[in-house]
Order: sequence, then structure tokens, then C-alpha cells
Amino acid sequence: MNPLLLLSRVRVVLCRPAHPGNIGAAARAMKTMGLTRLHLVSPKSFPDQIATDRAAGADDLLQAAQCHESLDEALSGVHFALGMSARTRDLGPQEEGVRDGVQRIIEEAAIGDVALVFGNEATGMSNEELLRCHATAKIPTDPDFSSLNLGAAVQVLAYEVRMAVSGVNAQQASTASRSLGTPATNAELEGLYGHLQQLMTETGFFNPEHPGRLMQKIRKLFGRARLERDEVNILRGVLSSAQRPTGHAGCRPKDKLSNS
Repeated sequence: MNPLLLLSRVRVVLCRPAHPGNIGAAARAMKTMGLTRLHLVSPKSFPDQIATDRAAGADDLLQAAQCHESLDEALSGVHFALGMSARTRDLGPQEEGVRDGVQRIIEEAAIGDVALVFGNEATGMSNEELLRCHATAKIPTDPDFSSLNLGAAVQVLAYEVRMAVSGVNAQQASTASRSLGTPATNAELEGLYGHLQQLMTETGFFNPEHPGRLMQKIRKLFGRARLERDEVNILRGVLSSAQRPTGHAGCRPKDKLSNS
């Protein structure tokens, strides 16, 4: 597969960027490595002349950048997202090394759109944002000085993506594409999670007033499985079947559970 095609399927998503200069720096970092698709989730200030100045020639990426109100919207059509986190979380997607994560990005790009997701400069990705990703990675910085500028972080990942793409030949990409079915998109997975939560609430297994971490654990479980579109449809069919009236009273717990 053409390396340029693989690169064209990689989105860089910045969640809630606070400073327009970092948006411009990210655009410049992307362009030097051949990445062109910039998506912004609730930027504090954009468009902004400061971003244009920091882009230093990557104005076309800023002009083509898409702004979104939510990460779900930014990941529409994406079937694999790698979230960048500076710290290890108790719950969330599987954590991988940067190069392992990038290798997965390239393998999945042989099938369709993928995304590298970065968090806010001060707080990073929220737990909810990270749960929208299929895997996470952490840049191995010096523990005595681990603060990394957003633009620099994008540069590191963009470089790793370009190096990984340069090592993929057409036969490898074609084999990866044939070996996998059509993967479920982010929107299809969110539909499954919502459907499952609805059924669990109806049966009393899930208590919305005391949700605990049940849905986070379910997301992690299905995230490891890398569901295909047909598999999501099967699971949702099972859920719909369980919701249909059966003509007799089924067993239901008397009290809702606390999902800790």
C-alpha cells in the first residue's frame, strides 16, 4: 500500500487545547512528517493569529483543520484511536509502548481512518476522553523532568508514524488488510455501550445513581477484543432480543446494584 495513503488516514486530534500557539506548533510538526489531518476538540481560541505565526508555513493545515464540540464527533469514522497519556491510569485502554502503539496505528491505517489523540496542555486527557480510545501510550521522558510541550509531543509521534510507514511494504499492508474484517467505528462502539447500559439499567444490574466503574471495565473488556462491525451488530441483536416482551414475567432483581 502507498505510504502516502497510510499517512492520509491518520488524524491528529487535540482535545481542549488552551493556547493557540500549541495548535500552530502541532500543525508545523505534522506537516514536516507528512501528516495533514488536524482535528480540534473545543479549542479555547481558534482561528488565531498566534497559531498561524507558530505554524510557520503550515497555514494550509490550520485552514483545513476541523473543530468539534466533543471527542466522539472528532473520532467519527475512526476505527482505531491511540490516546497519549503522561501517566498510567487504574482503568482505561491497554497501555503500550509508543512504537508498539504506532505500529498498531499503521496496521489499522491499512483498513481505514485512525487517530492519535492528545489531551489538554495542563491536565492531559480526561478519563472519559481516554475511554474513547482503543489503546494508550506514554512517551518515555526523563522522570526528573517529564513535562513535554504539546507541539513537541505531536512531533515525536508524527516522526514515529513516518518511520513506521517507511518500513511498511505493499505486501505487508495488503496482508494486514485481508487478515482483518471491517472494524467497528468509534460511533458503532459507542452505540453498543449505550445499548448495553440501557439494558443493564432496565434489568436492574446497572444503577445510574451509583455507576461505579462498571462501564469503564466493560469498555476496557471490549477494547481488548477489537470488535468488528458484524460482531457489534450480533451483540446489539442479542441485546435487542433480550429487550423484547416475552409474554411472561422474567426474573428481575428487586434492588438495583451499586456498581463499584
